[in-house]
Amino acid sequence: MSDIIQLLPDHVANQIAAGEVVQRPASIVKELLENAIDAEATKIELIIRDAGKNLIQVVDNGKGMSETDARMAFERHATSKIRGTEDIFRIATKGFRGEALASIAAVSQVELRTKQPEATIGTNIYIEGGVFQFQDPVQTADGSNFLVKNVFYNVPARRKFLKNNNVEFRHVIDEFQRVALAHENLEFSLFHDDDAVFRLRKGSQMQRIVDIFGRKLQPQLVPIKEDIIWCKLHGFVAKPEGAKKTRGEQFLFVNGRYFKSAYFNKAVQEAFEGLLLPGYSPTFFLFLDLDPEKIDVNIHPQKTEVKFEDEHLIFALLRSTIKRALGIYNVSPSLDFERDPELDNMMQKTFPSKSNGGGGVLKMPEIIVDRDYNPFLEEREITHTEIHNLTEMYQQNISTAEPSKINLFEDEDFDEDLMRLPNGYWLFNKGDKTLMLDLGRMHRLWVSENTKPSKRGATNSHSLLFSLEYHMNEIEKSKYDSIKKYLPELGFEMSVAHESVLRIDAVPEGLKETQVMKFLENLFDMLEYKSEEEFIQHYQNQWSKMQSKSRFDFIYKKDAEQLIRDFTALGFPEFLPDGKRCFFEVPFNDFKNKF
Repeated sequence: MSDIIQLLPDHVANQIAAGEVVQRPASIVKELLENAIDAEATKIELIIRDAGKNLIQVVDNGKGMSETDARMAFERHATSKIRGTEDIFRIATKGFRGEALASIAAVSQVELRTKQPEATIGTNIYIEGGVFQFQDPVQTADGSNFLVKNVFYNVPARRKFLKNNNVEFRHVIDEFQRVALAHENLEFSLFHDDDAVFRLRKGSQMQRIVDIFGRKLQPQLVPIKEDIIWCKLHGFVAKPEGAKKTRGEQFLFVNGRYFKSAYFNKAVQEAFEGLLLPGYSPTFFLFLDLDPEKIDVNIHPQKTEVKFEDEHLIFALLRSTIKRALGIYNVSPSLDFERDPELDNMMQKTFPSKSNGGGGVLKMPEIIVDRDYNPFLEEREITHTEIHNLTEMYQQNISTAEPSKINLFEDEDFDEDLMRLPNGYWLFNKGDKTLMLDLGRMHRLWVSENTKPSKRGATNSHSLLFSLEYHMNEIEKSKYDSIKKYLPELGFEMSVAHESVLRIDAVPEGLKETQVMKFLENLFDMLEYKSEEEFIQHYQNQWSKMQSKSRFDFIYKKDAEQLIRDFTALGFPEFLPDGKRCFFEVPFNDFKNKF
């Protein structure tokens, strides 16, 4: 039998290795930005075309590379960061694996122009598909200029799996923001298809956050700071009104490196316990400074996962520090009768204070308030006895009823066959069928069908007594330029007053003044519109969300009855366009085995 095991050719091995490092254009952006930071650059410029598919260019004013180093940098396992095994456990730089540039060059066309400040001339090197083409001397500025063209041009199977430009550029922006947030002392710029998206000056941490996410976030930010012997925690959390249903603005950093941690996210979420609506997540920008030997960043190819030596203690530190800060800024009450005393004992032993030589973190109790309690609520909750009796009644009805098709709306008379449950859902009984209704979803579908904006004519608008001002960030500015021509016929009157301030003088009828800012924020949430139809579709979706009620808004029976009548006129559809269910039949026969 012949031998079947053989070594892979270098270009094939490099392409396989590239799959771990280069998943999409944003992966290249991350590696090149981090290399620029490691090169001690103070000014970094990122230029993107076609969301990075055709060009990713990073220009920095760092210390550059010699002729030999420029060539060696593209070899696998070549790195300036590690000399021995012990260096792996005290990594303080960004890039260190020695695989990034080799992997990038294996799946693209790469050109590098670089020069050291003390050198009289620089070097120009070109590699295509992992194959070295040439290296020549060149006149160039101090620092490095990387150009990565036609990503995955030689791996068409990988290239066709890239998403559309909207999605890919969103990932590029994510990586850019993560690096820029961690290095507020550096200047960053981002250009996409010749449009300036970001021009970030160096400054404070607060300035960097505001420059990226807009001035409207600044009043919501609560500073976080704790300094103990082995760990420093600093940053900001947003007040509850800054919480969102999406998890976009949640940033954790350790030693200047962005990382993901569902465990630490939970610590922040618990610190906001009782302050957020169901389904909402807090906005935060938190930075940890630890001894590099206390963490391991070498467990994931993209280096976005970090292993901590004392993660349970950091969890407690995050939770307690944020709770205390929210209390100081009168965001949350300060008494907590459910606090675990063992946690305080552990914290006092582990986190000694510099001032008292072992006082530790103070216990900050908190009052838990039921913010949903309404003493004037007319509807009462159903008792267990009533539920039991109701179930028996349904069992008797079902046992004697003939099988038939659901026919619920022969008339408009409702009796006690319509009942609200404590969780906000409603039971609706007609004939031999019982449905559990989600009136919030039913109302959203009704709004969507009855308030669709269209191009049939201009939507009526109403003028505001006082103009509103919406402070746009750089992404929102470019977005506004792309959609402003559609806004007048939708009922908006707005213009850029100065710099990044959008002045709103009139809004569509039906949009409350208190809803305008949130509506615009949601409208700008989609990164880029390629067509008018795409924008109108997103606008319609946001409009229906803004006008819709949740199931908890339907407290009074008369409102539920009217919605059922309106929903019947639509044909009583069972599903929303996104596949979510508006109602389902309650299987009371299945309850027989429960008694």
